This record gives sequence, structure tokens and C-alpha cells, in this order.
Amino acid sequence: MKFCSTCGGSIQHIIPLGDNRLRHVCAQCQTVHYQNPRIIAGCLPVWGEQVLMCRRAIEPRHGFWTLPAGFMENGETLEQAAARETHEEACARVRSLSLYTLFDLPHINQVYMLFRAELVDLDFAPGEESLDVQLFHEQDIPWSELAFPTIGRTLECYFADRREQHFPVRNEPVEALLAHYKKTL
Repeated sequence: MKFCSTCGGSIQHIIPLGDNRLRHVCAQCQTVHYQNPRIIAGCLPVWGEQVLMCRRAIEPRHGFWTLPAGFMENGETLEQAAARETHEEACARVRSLSLYTLFDLPHINQVYMLFRAELVDLDFAPGEESLDVQLFHEQDIPWSELAFPTIGRTLECYFADRREQHFPVRNEPVEALLAHYKKTL
């Protein structure tokens, strides 16, 4: 950021009075421009014993498989964002959303929040951000072609929890997530 969106003044990178970290502050009007983590909301859409996944048509990780998810927009709830992203990426409608996994990713300034959800019907298709959309049984998940560690870990937890029929909300430290995936690669 170089210029203030409020007055057009130049931006300084300083610690404002009463704060404890560097911020973008306008030298002219003193507006503090906070930069906060982005929330990624999405679904683990289920139909019977299968999970709906999307093959990405965009970067990052073009061509890799993921669960439908994306950036939360202003003016919507987490559930609304997760359902909207599922509709945008897979043209699918979901219901009975229940928060399932939460991953803090401070190294990329993101928080992932994924919901277990039921597909309303089998009317789905690739959206603009997807090359393909498919239902997968556990044994058919393309594990080596998953786009992100958060998706792989969410799927692993889901299939283990499904065997127990117990679905706690999972919030795992990012260090454990990354260490787990470095071992499996």
C-alpha cells in the first residue's frame, strides 16, 4: 500500500500510538489501514457414502482436486459463504451445514473454516472456477492430487470420524498439519 484510500496521502509503515505492531498509516490524515487475515469458507458436501470434490480451473494449484471453498465476502455469515462457494464452484446446493474443521494459517494470513454439509440433490456441474466436479468414495479420493493440506486433513478426519459416527469440530495447529504432510509427500 502506497497511498491512503481515504485522502490519497502517502502511507507510512509505523507502529501507531497505543498499538504494538507495524501498520499502514496515512501521513496526512492519520487513518490506520489494518490488514487482517482472510477467511476461507467452504463445504465438505456429502451424498450417502460419497464426497463432492472440484478440480481447480484457477491458480493456485490449477488442475488439483479440492473441496468447494473460497474467500468470505463482507455482509455474509460463514454458512452463507460456504454455501455460496459450493454453488459457485460446483453448482451444487447444500443443507445442514455444521462447522467441522478450522485451520489457522498465519504464514499466509488465512483462516480455513470448512463445514460438513448434505447435498440437496445430484444436480451439480463445474462452475467457472472448476474444470470438473465429481462424487468420490473414500477409496477413490485422488490423494496425490489434492490442492492443499487443509483439504487432505479434512478428508482424513471425515472418513475416520464417519467410521465412529462422531464429528467433533477440529481445530489443529498448522505446524502439525504441515509436518504431517511433509511426511506423506
